[in-house]
Amino acid sequence: MAQVPQTFLDGLAVRTWCGLALRALGRARAEIDAINVYPVADGDTGTNLYLTVESAATAVEAVFAGYETQPAGPTLADAVRAMAHGALIGARGNSGTILAQLLRGMAQVLAADGAQPRCDGPALRLALRRAADSARQAVAHPVEGTVLTVASAAADAAERADGDCGTVARAAHQGARAALAATPAQLGVLARAGVVDAGGSGLVAVLGALVEACTGETADAEPDRVASTPNALPDPEPDPETGPAPAPDADAGDCAAEDGGPAFEVIYLLEADDTAVARLRTRLDALGDSLVVVGGDGLWNVHVHVDDAGAAVEAGVEAGRPYRIRITHFGLGDVHTGGPRPPRERAQRAVVAVVPGQGLAELYTEAGATTVLARPGEPPASGELLAAVRRAHAREVVLLPNDAELRDTAAAAAEQARTEGVRVALIPTRSAVQGLAALAVSEPGRRFDEDVVQMTSAAGATRYGEVVVAEHRSWTTAGICQAGDVLGLIDGDVAVIGADVTATAETVLDRMLQAGGELVTLVIGDEAPETVAAHLETRVREAYLAVDTVVYGGGHQGALLLIGVE
Repeated sequence: MAQVPQTFLDGLAVRTWCGLALRALGRARAEIDAINVYPVADGDTGTNLYLTVESAATAVEAVFAGYETQPAGPTLADAVRAMAHGALIGARGNSGTILAQLLRGMAQVLAADGAQPRCDGPALRLALRRAADSARQAVAHPVEGTVLTVASAAADAAERADGDCGTVARAAHQGARAALAATPAQLGVLARAGVVDAGGSGLVAVLGALVEACTGETADAEPDRVASTPNALPDPEPDPETGPAPAPDADAGDCAAEDGGPAFEVIYLLEADDTAVARLRTRLDALGDSLVVVGGDGLWNVHVHVDDAGAAVEAGVEAGRPYRIRITHFGLGDVHTGGPRPPRERAQRAVVAVVPGQGLAELYTEAGATTVLARPGEPPASGELLAAVRRAHAREVVLLPNDAELRDTAAAAAEQARTEGVRVALIPTRSAVQGLAALAVSEPGRRFDEDVVQMTSAAGATRYGEVVVAEHRSWTTAGICQAGDVLGLIDGDVAVIGADVTATAETVLDRMLQAGGELVTLVIGDEAPETVAAHLETRVREAYLAVDTVVYGGGHQGALLLIGVE
């Protein structure tokens, strides 16, 4: 009788796993978003998991690209380290952050000193156990009936399996599916909604991809997202004297706030040592809930739900160096679970805008827009823009990409949103200052088409400039620049090459005002000289009569200065 070949996990199989997991989450994303009721019913768990795995897959592909000239290719350790690091820096939301820690836990075993070049069954069992344990430790107050429960069940089932990688992976997948089906019996909000845990559903899809990567065979059919009758809790019988009995629910904790819980989700990467992170955990735990801190070796991903977003970021500054800061305001219908999710009426109209810095994000939010933060050097994907359109929860949406290079990305998000019944108008703004001009003339009471025309006209009438520092020597429309030169751009083209930020900014402003203007908008980045705003305001006041100036703080926005002239 022919022997069945032993299955294993190596660098190439990790690459395959990432690709299969990304496709599986892509197929399931909308369904997982639809059942997302815990810890916050904001309908984005599937999208967040997809974006997290997308970042992991991108990192793995980058490693393989670096080995193109080497026949051996990346090792297992190379691939799993890249996968874990990519997930860590790209983690989105509560479930995405936990998934990043699950992958990191696996990498700690599979890439450890002395680990085998190929992962066998026993090694995969250890990796799955480390993954589940480390993810649970990363959550301040673990709650059963969540992705943590599903991960632990997968590890338990794997430990009972005796065989190669394929056997262990299949056992883990089956154990996760069974645990997922039981989550409504552990968490009352799931039972009331008639669904299983969204994060756990995503993990089942990822483990199914692992089975296929190890064996070449597809895993069993994915489980239903809606809870089956035996696993969902029946409505309690009402007491004739006290009225309806409450449905059982998990103990209150980090992931189980009452209705009307924290208003903001705060996520950032943090460079800090272990001691500082331990203090940070304590402080953030006192500020809010849904606290998850994952990572290690000096780099961490911090996720928390709070009312005071500024305090959460300030705590990160005290601990180390936070960056890629993302602050999301939960809509009025996005409740922290503790009771049934109330029906949420769609707004008639909303504006969704991509912004380059936290200062502008706060400004846009105050003006009523839903924002997507574009981190320097890392533009948002279409999935992030689509998630923001959904979060805006409106019948009509005006989308402001605020970057010429994001036009196609924004168009793809708009097209998908239209298939979901949302009327979307894309205004091709090329700078955040054009977006501000458009937002300033928006009137929700106007007909949608008229409002879009007025916003488009305001954006088009706004010239935009920026001042940046050249990162390397290159050719520009103004000549050759060297690394460290100060560049002044007007309408996207380099117009000035200088050595001084303030002098270059003044030259750019003068050239922009040569064609006239009534209002100058200055958005000052954190890295700009403190005196540049006052200097430019004085220049406008003394040299250009009847021209007003407004100044905003842009935070860490990439450019030293953004300039708009209307």
